[in-house]
Amino acid sequence: MAAEVQPKPLTRKPILLQRVEGSQEVVNMAVIVPKEEGVISVSEDRTVRVWLKRDSGQYWPSIYQVMPSPCSCMSFNPETRRLSIGLDNGTISEFILSEDYNKMTPVKNYQAHQSRVTMILFVLELEWVLSTGQDKQFAWHCSESGQRLGGYRTSAVASGLQYPLLDKIPWWELSCRLLYFMKSLGGVTALCWDPVQRVLFSGSSDHSVIMWDIGGRKGTAIELQGHNDKVQALSYAQHTRQLISCGGDGGIVVWNMDVERQETPEWLDSDSCQKCDQPFFWNFKQMWDSKKIGLRQHHCRKCGKAVCGKCSSKRSSIPLMGFEFEVRVCDSCHEAITDEERAPTATFHDSKHNIVHVHFDATRGWLLTSGTDKVIKLWDMTPVVS
Repeated sequence: MAAEVQPKPLTRKPILLQRVEGSQEVVNMAVIVPKEEGVISVSEDRTVRVWLKRDSGQYWPSIYQVMPSPCSCMSFNPETRRLSIGLDNGTISEFILSEDYNKMTPVKNYQAHQSRVTMILFVLELEWVLSTGQDKQFAWHCSESGQRLGGYRTSAVASGLQYPLLDKIPWWELSCRLLYFMKSLGGVTALCWDPVQRVLFSGSSDHSVIMWDIGGRKGTAIELQGHNDKVQALSYAQHTRQLISCGGDGGIVVWNMDVERQETPEWLDSDSCQKCDQPFFWNFKQMWDSKKIGLRQHHCRKCGKAVCGKCSSKRSSIPLMGFEFEVRVCDSCHEAITDEERAPTATFHDSKHNIVHVHFDATRGWLLTSGTDKVIKLWDMTPVVS
């Protein structure tokens, strides 16, 4: 049974700057407009909206565009003001926004997928539009000609897409690596890339975040446990080396990644407790020989040994292993864990809505969250991301 998150009381927390309301359905994706007090959003209600802050202090749509199908995702490039919108019918529609963000001009449409577009990325360096869809296709198109350049069929629907920029590693090798991770992990719901440390973060429906070492080529995978519902969105603050994870539990968790973290051990298999040698309930031979009733098997989260309940009666947080809340450990490991090792490396905050997407503006320290409640919230994260 998964342990429940028990966040500690905090004196520092995100400051809610604004609630942006007006969408009739879930806002699937939204971004903060750089250097402007504005937000671009796409919604299940088929609308694309550009919200600008008025003199009254409220955000009102300067652009309200109705699309032919529900809007599932988007990608916005501030340098070119190119807005790419993925639709439920498999089409990607591109627009150019005016400098004052009061007009959007249609550019072209790509019939990229046979069903709902799940993610889009515009890569300015290559002038490519990358996309994934519910048709299990990963496709890339030339943004100038609109021509399809290639595609790759995945074994499952891809729900996340990241384009890492790494020196001396060719693009095709990277694309295969990322597709391998997305293919091999069950229930991946979000991806995030750290271009400096060359680390890929993945959020999952099993409530966990995993940190994959790609660029270092050590093959390590660090697990982070800080949610009690599926992780819906990830964002990385590169300048402070902090990871922001948000989930269906409404939690905003800020992880300090500037610490030396440890891999969780593999759980060991055994027919008897590796501490007291008492048989587990399926070990009929040892139960018969010792005339003892078999016990239930547990595992110590620190050493991975198979233990009985009596030998693992203690609980402890192990932050450097990603366990910010108390988990089962064997009695000997519990005695070995120091107070310094129990020092938290993450902070927990309640957004008060089920988050489906986030966008972090590092220059201002603002975080945008959109939820199933059809509301967009803007947060000042400088008290906790600094």
